[in-house]
Amino acid sequence: MLSNNNEINERIKKAWENSQERLTKAQAVRGNSGYVDLHSLPVSTEALALIPEQEAKSAQVAAFASKNKEVYVAAADPATQETKVAVQKLLRQGYRAKIFLASEDSLVYAWSFYKFVPKVKTISTGRMDAIDTQIEEFASKFKNREDIAESIQSAIHSKSIGRVLEIVLAGALALRASDIHFEAEKGGARVRYRVDGALQDINAELTEGAYKLVVSRIKLLSGLRLNVQNKSQDGRFSFSVGDSAIDLRVSAIPSEFGETFVLRILDPRVIQLTLKDLGLREDDLEVLSQEIKRPNGMILNTGPTGSGKTTTLYAFLKTIASSEIKIITIEDPIEYHLDRIEQTQVDKRKNYTFASGLEAIMRQDPDVILVGEIRDTETANTAMQAALTGHLVFSTLHTNSASGVIPRLINLGAPVSSIGPALNIVIAQRLIRKICENCKEEATNDPRIEKVKAIIAALPERVKKPEALRVMKAKEGGCATCGQTGYRGRVGIFEILKMGEEIEFLIQKNAGEAEIQKFAKENGLVTLQQDGLLKVVAGVSTLDELEKVTGPLE
Repeated sequence: MLSNNNEINERIKKAWENSQERLTKAQAVRGNSGYVDLHSLPVSTEALALIPEQEAKSAQVAAFASKNKEVYVAAADPATQETKVAVQKLLRQGYRAKIFLASEDSLVYAWSFYKFVPKVKTISTGRMDAIDTQIEEFASKFKNREDIAESIQSAIHSKSIGRVLEIVLAGALALRASDIHFEAEKGGARVRYRVDGALQDINAELTEGAYKLVVSRIKLLSGLRLNVQNKSQDGRFSFSVGDSAIDLRVSAIPSEFGETFVLRILDPRVIQLTLKDLGLREDDLEVLSQEIKRPNGMILNTGPTGSGKTTTLYAFLKTIASSEIKIITIEDPIEYHLDRIEQTQVDKRKNYTFASGLEAIMRQDPDVILVGEIRDTETANTAMQAALTGHLVFSTLHTNSASGVIPRLINLGAPVSSIGPALNIVIAQRLIRKICENCKEEATNDPRIEKVKAIIAALPERVKKPEALRVMKAKEGGCATCGQTGYRGRVGIFEILKMGEEIEFLIQKNAGEAEIQKFAKENGLVTLQQDGLLKVVAGVSTLDELEKVTGPLE
């Protein structure tokens, strides 16, 4: 009986919370102001600390995020004198404040994170600025993995365990890592970086005692529960390097010898790429530049996880963003914050999924919508309906090629009659490593060169072919510049399928991927591998790297 009463009370509480959020959101729409539900966003303790707890509660505000010198502030009523005073204090400290309307329950949730603020200050802040400087200083000194391992060992031996995390973060920046892996092992843990898509070991012995302290530090900074070791947890924290605020998305899972962590590095400098920076050929760049300016339709980007799809779509949004159009996104999660764009995040606890979120976004009068991923029938149908009713929709889908998107949409239950009219263009992309300019060598005796020449010669006339054809190879053992890998950096390779009447006819007759691909190639499609070959003969990458990503030359 008690259990039933608890369940009823919980449902009543949930209904009250949902009604509060709906009412607050409606007030924000009427007042033409921003709205935020803090239950669905990570609350930064660093930002929260900018307004003292008692002052925040008195003014009914909460600073929940910050980047560079911009602070995001949630407020119950932005017009009150107390709120204005709190915001003015931030302005006098050199911050720019962006105000969002929030419910009382949302603010109470944010205030619950104040209990972490003193602890964070004890361990790291109070000297957070010093630590940021220290990270930047370490990063400027580290030249290779050996330097990083040596510094970690030195910090452990000198009992300066508190510096280990800073050293690891600095090393990740120095090596341009996208992820940091802390992997629990018997007696301690190992550290690995993902650099240019490949994992690299940092050969330092992180002892069990040292690792426990590092784990506690990460949990405290990212708002994870210190006393939970047997469940997965997700969090986020940030630090500054120069004028850039580097965010880290933290994932913790239990393993045989303790908790294992992966820290995804979200460097805002990554999304400063323009369309030209992505690695698109001139003819493809011209096509895409026209397509992203169309007033309606759908542009789908396909490829595996980590193939650069989000970076490409963000480049599209940044290109078209202006004061004259409204752009709204639904993402899982929001990785980078974009200026002049309204971003929302999936929250399964509140039934804010890609499908339900997209329906809600449609009522916000958007011109352009970005849907992080099409995963199910409802999302696919709603996205296509949006594309057919005057909206430009960007999204991603998991298939192996551009031609595979159409059968995949059909498998998801999308109406065959809607796919052709809704789709404007489909992009498939991958990332391949760029050869190190410092140590690359010419591959004069590679038996594949004749095949390369034949493939390049058969490319469509619109494709600009290189005047001289040279194939390079990575030096075995690399050099200090590339960390002994032979490669440094990555570049995109692309396959772009533009829709037309003939493709729509094939869709209507339920043609398979192979038939669509064959037709597209006969009509000028440049495949992922062919685009990659153009980069190989331009000296940007190697045949070995291309075949690793796209398979043997065809």
